[in-house]
This record gives sequence, structure tokens and C-alpha cells, in this order.
Amino acid sequence: MKNLHSTITRTPYLLAFALAATLSLAACGKKEDAATPTAAPPAASATAAQPATPPATAPAPAEAVSLASIDLGSAVGADQKVTTATTTFHPKDSIYAAVSTTGSGNATIAVKWSYQDGQTVKEDSKTIAPTGPATTSFEISKPDGWPAGNYKLDVTLNGQPAGTKDFSVK
Repeated sequence: MKNLHSTITRTPYLLAFALAATLSLAACGKKEDAATPTAAPPAASATAAQPATPPATAPAPAEAVSLASIDLGSAVGADQKVTTATTTFHPKDSIYAAVSTTGSGNATIAVKWSYQDGQTVKEDSKTIAPTGPATTSFEISKPDGWPAGNYKLDVTLNGQPAGTKDFSVK
């Protein structure tokens, strides 16, 4: 019986040793788990840095429509640009204003033609939606002839003064 008794006495020691070994291994595993979360935030930081990259490579917002130039002439081509720019006209000429813009988006160009005493000859406006450089033309004509004198063209873009052009009829 001595052998049986010594086996029974050793069993609690073996169980205690097995439990200690299991706890030691479990504790080692917890350190690895604890190391994994600290490794995860750098990965999250790398992921957070990635969204910052697309805006840098994304196309820049389009530039709003702005006035580039105002040209006057007695004729315009199919591209709405004056064929020969001038600021001096004959009484029976049709007078064209070619308003060139840059940028893109919706805009309203308004023109006011006036005589030397400030009298309004004609007002007109056009809404445009260019996607880049564009030219918009406006016209005044008077079949019985323009009075000789000095005239002025005022141009506004979206209600804001954008430019003026002086011209004369001789």
C-alpha cells in the first residue's frame, strides 16, 4: 500500500505543477495579446495618414469665373470673338463687345452701354456655365446711325463691377 499512498500523495503535486505551468503559459499569452494592441495603433495611424493623401492628389477645386478681357469691334466670328478690335466706330456700324472669361461654373455677365452724358443706350445680360476660357458677345446697332460722341461699356460679373471699355463714334 505504500506505493498507492505515495502515488496519491504525488498527484496533488503533479496537479499543482500542471496548474502553475498552465498559468505561466497563459500569462505569456496575455503579454503577446497586450503587445498586439500596441502594435495595432501604428497600423491605425498609417491608415489615418492614408485619407490625408487623396486630397493632396485630388484635383484642385475649379477656379471661379472671372473676367479676362473686353474687346470691341464691328464684327464677331463663330467663336464670338471680335474679328478686328477697335474703339472707334462709324455711325452705321453694329458694335460688338466680346467679353472673355476664365474659370468654370455658373455666372451672369451683364453689360450696360451708355452715351457720353450717362444716358443708357442698352442693357443686356447672359448666364453662362463655362468649363474653362470662354467668350460671350453682346451687340448694339442703330440702323439710322449712332450720334457722334463718346460712349462707355460697363461690364458686371455676378452683379459685381468687372470692367469698362470706352469707345467713340465719329
